Amino acid sequence: MTQSAAASRGVGIARVGPNAILQYLPVLEKAMGRSALDEFLTAEHLERVPDGSEMIEEGLAAQFHQAVRRQFPDVAAELARDAGAGAADYIIANRIPAFARAILALLPRPVAEDMLSRSIADHAWTFAGSGEFRVHRQPPMTFEIIGNPIVRGECASQPICVWHAAVFTQLFSKLVGGTYSVTERQCCASGAESCRFELVRSKFQTY
Repeated sequence: MTQSAAASRGVGIARVGPNAILQYLPVLEKAMGRSALDEFLTAEHLERVPDGSEMIEEGLAAQFHQAVRRQFPDVAAELARDAGAGAADYIIANRIPAFARAILALLPRPVAEDMLSRSIADHAWTFAGSGEFRVHRQPPMTFEIIGNPIVRGECASQPICVWHAAVFTQLFSKLVGGTYSVTERQCCASGAESCRFELVRSKFQTY
């Protein structure tokens, strides 16, 4: 299944959800303090952070994520993991109706996984922007972002999309239940055509 974000939103500048940045702010403030956060935003020309009322240009989200990786290389992965989990928690609390959350929790695990993956694909443009999102459901389930705009232009020796992996991990763990982990197996920043994420549920869970 594919989801072309650009095609789904028509012509114009591709956009992503503001929580790609907003959920980073409390994580950064906790890690470095308010003054240091303000200095970081000023130095990176990111003073005008989104207020959450509308979608933001994907380039702004990419600029922010890349600035975090550049300025805080030793803890960037940890910061991204916490910010991604925060973004997923926001989605669960504010974008998924209570009845849908209840249904997912009651469904057999494979059915719930399939339903949630379809919902993620339907809303892929909110995190993939102009990239093309695909779901491969044969075990293990994988998610793919072709031309991921958040790492566009970056070069890395290993996958760096910790934020995306954390969002997927938290969504499945909280909505389907159990302990899930998502690992990025290949990354556009490392020269791959797509960022590919593999979803695995702990085999020690009972269901």
